Amino acid sequence: FIKNYREKQITKATPSQSAMKFTAAVSLVAISTLSTAYGFAPAINSRSIASRTPTATNSPIISSRPFASNAAASVTNLSMSASPLTVGIVGATGAVGKEIRGCLEKREFPVGTLRIFGSERSAGKEVETKFGKVTVELFEEDKARECDVVFLAVDGDFALKHAENICAGDDGAVVIDNSSAFRYKEGIPLVVPEINAETTKGKKLIANPNCTTAIGLMAVWPLHKLFGLKKMVMSTYQAASGAGQPGMDELVEGTRAVLAGERDVAENKIFAHPLPFNVIPHIDKFQENGYTKEEMKVTWETRKICGLDDDFPVSCTAVRIPTSRAHSESIVALFEKSVDVAAARKALEEAPGVKLVDDPENLKYPMPLTATGQYDVEVGRLRKNIAFDNALEFFVCGDQLLRGAALNAVVVAEAMIENGALAAKL
Repeated sequence: FIKNYREKQITKATPSQSAMKFTAAVSLVAISTLSTAYGFAPAINSRSIASRTPTATNSPIISSRPFASNAAASVTNLSMSASPLTVGIVGATGAVGKEIRGCLEKREFPVGTLRIFGSERSAGKEVETKFGKVTVELFEEDKARECDVVFLAVDGDFALKHAENICAGDDGAVVIDNSSAFRYKEGIPLVVPEINAETTKGKKLIANPNCTTAIGLMAVWPLHKLFGLKKMVMSTYQAASGAGQPGMDELVEGTRAVLAGERDVAENKIFAHPLPFNVIPHIDKFQENGYTKEEMKVTWETRKICGLDDDFPVSCTAVRIPTSRAHSESIVALFEKSVDVAAARKALEEAPGVKLVDDPENLKYPMPLTATGQYDVEVGRLRKNIAFDNALEFFVCGDQLLRGAALNAVVVAEAMIENGALAAKL
């Protein structure tokens, strides 16, 4: 699979710093327009973010490699060799659904017919796509089953109710679900395709991982293959957009109110505490063991995706921060074998879907500002950890709507075309 596809980079201007961070220097105009600029405005007005071509560099420690190990391979080859598919998207007007459609277009996925399913509110509306003008259809299971593959960009309750019915039987569609509904269910693959694409063979229902897990494992997996992972400790710094449009609105309005002098401290309804000019070490519900569910997702999903033991030690602290998009993670990974930074750097340079940004002398390291809108996950600040033997410490940034959701789902489908699990119905 890795040998036969390559991501297609789409050039986009770098977003301005004023639209990415919230400080006293931020202009009120930038704040008021931020949600539209980053694709989180109401569905009619929002837009997808194209991936950006990384800046060329001669530095040996800033590298962006295509997903394919064979530079001659391309998505176009996949598109031309595969039969055109009937592709369905449920939830296509939401943030993740829009990005799925954008990935299908930019990666030249072999779409013969695109069908978009929605609620009564959105049914009948027309959507302009690269594949032509598409009329939103009222969702029905029988209609979805007519597709070859269906991407679900909906909540877990909807997925639990409909996903298995859509894919049931030989005439059902392949379903790739972005919710948490099936991630921990035995027999249903939880997939980061650069790691465990082979688990999709013969399967009709695939679960997409939590965004935090997917982003982190893109960096951890190449090092695990090299040194053998023994333990992992992760701290996350997650953007407001992880809480959806309401979270973005609360951040933007709260920041505006404080900067305008209307309030000393912003109001909060979505987050446990005011997020502007603050960080909150609390995402999702607290569990009996003192961890939050968001933190335990990293533990549970790392074990399943990487094929590790059920008691493999993974610990995470998840923190919400006042940025708009792209999650960041500080990772300490302990290994069975003696670690070598140069070898680790080489492994990351060669890893599909990873961009090594590790040039501190020139102030080059992963940041949400540069990771937003990119297909690759940025990895940098790579060094030996001085507190533990055989340990590496590094920093990761990735766009949670792309690698953490939409892009991962589309690449799963590409992998399934390659291994024969997804094909056009006869």
